[in-house]
Amino acid sequence: MRTRSQSRNSNRQQQVPPTFVEPFNLVQPIENQAPPVVTKDANRTMAQLLEAPTVVYEDAIVVPEITADNFELKHGLLTLVQNKQFFGHDKEDPHAHIRYFNKITSTMKFPNVLSTSVKLTLFPFSLEGAAQIWLKKEPPRSILTWDDLLSKFINKFFPPSKTTNLRNEITRFQQRFDETFYEAWNRFNDLLRACPHHGFFELHQLDTFYNALNSND
Repeated sequence: MRTRSQSRNSNRQQQVPPTFVEPFNLVQPIENQAPPVVTKDANRTMAQLLEAPTVVYEDAIVVPEITADNFELKHGLLTLVQNKQFFGHDKEDPHAHIRYFNKITSTMKFPNVLSTSVKLTLFPFSLEGAAQIWLKKEPPRSILTWDDLLSKFINKFFPPSKTTNLRNEITRFQQRFDETFYEAWNRFNDLLRACPHHGFFELHQLDTFYNALNSND
């Protein structure tokens, strides 16, 4: 039979001595700390931080450098270009605008200056309204050649859906009951000119027009 003193001695022997854990130092020594990163905005005032950023605004059209001496676009040429501007309305024909623009720019020749450079310089002056807004929204320096400009301009204002509609009008063409032969022929050719990339061969065009005539004609 165990006595009380024996029980107390046994309990003391079973107790585990406490373990002392060295506290973790969350603060690194100064010599091991990385230097603070100072940003360029650190010394700016609140008013300066709220200012609109100043960026370099570049045009979409990149005009090749013109090295010719005394090159200058005459005021009369600018006036001719601006006399018939393209606004981007649904009824406007971008192909007709390009034809007019080419006709105007071909009348001026500059020594040692490429004609495409003159066209790239002048073309923005031929636009107004929605067409001008479109050009301003094009990515900077995204138009490098005259062909680039033509492609983007035509695809914007003469989309494939418009081509499809005009091709359907040509295919379904019919002479009106009160329309003479010559009036019908002129109207048919107007449709062809409105869609110069219709893709119909001459024989197909003549066949379509012939089948569209009334019995008398």
